[in-house]
Amino acid sequence: MRHFICLAFSLVSFFCAGQTLKHPFYFSWGYNKEGYADNNIRISQPELQNDYTLVKVRGIDKPGWNTGIFNKDLTIPQYNYRLGYRVNSLWGVELNFDHTKYQVPDQTLRMKGKLNGREVDSSFARTDSNFTYQLNNGANFFLFNAVRRITILNSDSAKVNIRFIAKAGIGFMYPHVENTILGKDNVPHFQFGGFDAGAELDLQFNFLNTFYIEYGIKTLYASYRHLRIYQGTVKQNLSCAEMILSAGVWF
Repeated sequence: MRHFICLAFSLVSFFCAGQTLKHPFYFSWGYNKEGYADNNIRISQPELQNDYTLVKVRGIDKPGWNTGIFNKDLTIPQYNYRLGYRVNSLWGVELNFDHTKYQVPDQTLRMKGKLNGREVDSSFARTDSNFTYQLNNGANFFLFNAVRRITILNSDSAKVNIRFIAKAGIGFMYPHVENTILGKDNVPHFQFGGFDAGAELDLQFNFLNTFYIEYGIKTLYASYRHLRIYQGTVKQNLSCAEMILSAGVWF
């Protein structure tokens, strides 16, 4: 964490042009929807002599408000927030958090590697009892972003402006890991998950120099390592695309 804080301060120093802004800080809260690329899940359980890969696993998200808007607590659906600092009219830095969910739905899974010490290359149908794998209280992506603003419309009389916002950064994950691997449950828990990187492009509508609405698309790559399961660990490289709708305030 110390290294990321140092990086954020370095970015501020690099981009700061000595301009004093009336509202340099901003905060937003919003909602997101994800699509995941198929990926391999590597399972290692040395005491059980298991070391195999589930090949090209399909994953889905869990929106939370897909059966109605605001019918669940705000912390249950997939949500996101941003806390940022505008160092001048063009550049800024930002802490970017996405509470996303990842689940493995019903499908035929191919297992390749060692199971009970024996080589295996076979398939099986996923059920809740034999393989439940989810980051369901959050895959939880944190990013420390550099932010670039491009104004495309500025109306002083109407006190409205429209901007393109480009963001890119690196960070880490803090997922909630819950699973059943071949009938063996883990103890659901939060843990440090590894490192990630992402880029985002937003369209931002500002009103009265105080409030804004923002729609964005984002791509992210996350390298999960040492996720704890029953007598072992999982590693997984996860790629996803997000759609994000947020409302924010300058202060």
